[in-house]
Amino acid sequence: MFITDIKRVIDQVSREKGIEPEILINTLKEAIISAARKTIGPRADIEVHYNDKSGEVEVFHFKEVVEEVEYSDSELTLEEGYEYDAECEIGDSLGIRIDTEEFGRIAAQSAKQVIIQKMREAERNAVYENFINKKGKIINGIVQRFDRGSIIVNLGQAEAVLRLRDQMPKENYKRGDRIRAYVLDVLEESKGEQIILSRTHPQFLVELFKTEVPEVAEGIVTLRSAARAPGIRAKIAVSSMDSDVDPVGACVGMKGNRVQNIVQELRGEKIDIIQWNPDIARFVCNALSPAEIARVIIDEDNQSMEVIVNDEYLSIAIGKGGQNVSLACEITGWHLEVTSEEEYSREVKEGYDSLMKLTGIGLSKAEVLFKGGYSSLVDISEAVVEDIVSISNFSESKAEKMIEEAKVILEKESRQESRDQEPEGDEETQEGEDS
Repeated sequence: MFITDIKRVIDQVSREKGIEPEILINTLKEAIISAARKTIGPRADIEVHYNDKSGEVEVFHFKEVVEEVEYSDSELTLEEGYEYDAECEIGDSLGIRIDTEEFGRIAAQSAKQVIIQKMREAERNAVYENFINKKGKIINGIVQRFDRGSIIVNLGQAEAVLRLRDQMPKENYKRGDRIRAYVLDVLEESKGEQIILSRTHPQFLVELFKTEVPEVAEGIVTLRSAARAPGIRAKIAVSSMDSDVDPVGACVGMKGNRVQNIVQELRGEKIDIIQWNPDIARFVCNALSPAEIARVIIDEDNQSMEVIVNDEYLSIAIGKGGQNVSLACEITGWHLEVTSEEEYSREVKEGYDSLMKLTGIGLSKAEVLFKGGYSSLVDISEAVVEDIVSISNFSESKAEKMIEEAKVILEKESRQESRDQEPEGDEETQEGEDS
């Protein structure tokens, strides 16, 4: 056999790579058949037998006994058949045992390449089968090497990759360090690493809470949603199935020990634990904490909300670089626009003043239109008659006239604005041309 001690090789690879011996044996058989056909001919009918106990490999070349040979790699004459079986007849198929050394160096090399390729395929399949059920879970590994910014992590039976974009900012590792990450994906077929890890995904935060908080693992406390600015700040919304269990308190832990363990794992990332609420307005208010909310204006059709906060809380509600409101948008699933009370009051006044330019619209009627969602002449000009009628006691004719008047006023204001923006020299130039 051109591979010595094949049984030892199969047992070792099976143990180290986690591949079933049967898969390796079938791979070996395919490789030998491929090598045999390269030497004997493409039509050759080859059978390979492997002895599990001894590791011995026997190869048989089957030929059909014929009167006249057309294909020498699959047929032989009756006279040639007598050399192997004195009782053979025309039409019999004779299995001739062959020595694998006859394949030659090139054929042996070909067989070796097939074995390597098949073993890699088998290894990838084994990795996929072993790790697909770990997708969406946290896994521990050891930093093995670095590849163009990515970290290759040894998981024991396989390697995984932690890409640069999935690494925490300002987080440094060296070879041999232990690392904990979230299994983002397990690829069934891949030329590179099949297991993709992440330390920045919001679900990594969720899974950490599952490991640190028994009430979460037991299903008493539910993690509703999570959002992260990795390494800086995160928000996680929680609720409780048991009225006697405070979900926020359970996640924080005694003296904050539970959440602190997670903060430490995330290298100091601040975590806001928020009480989830089925009332979206209350949930949004919780999500924007610690800012105090004065009022909210909900647009359910567009799933957006204008949030008005006291002037002193505006910067807190928005957060550094808009971080707090951005995370609140992500965790609630709503588009949020944060405005101070002073700015909102100014916008309301401008809106009322705009509406009161219409004939017959005083403060009370302007208020009705404003509360109905029409906060300016632009809104009125783009309105549908039926919609205005439905939110007020205006007749259809009155609504039609109001829409037309709004368009006329806006057109006049637009022309006036254009004239105001014209350079002063234009008039002098025109007068010079006229003279």
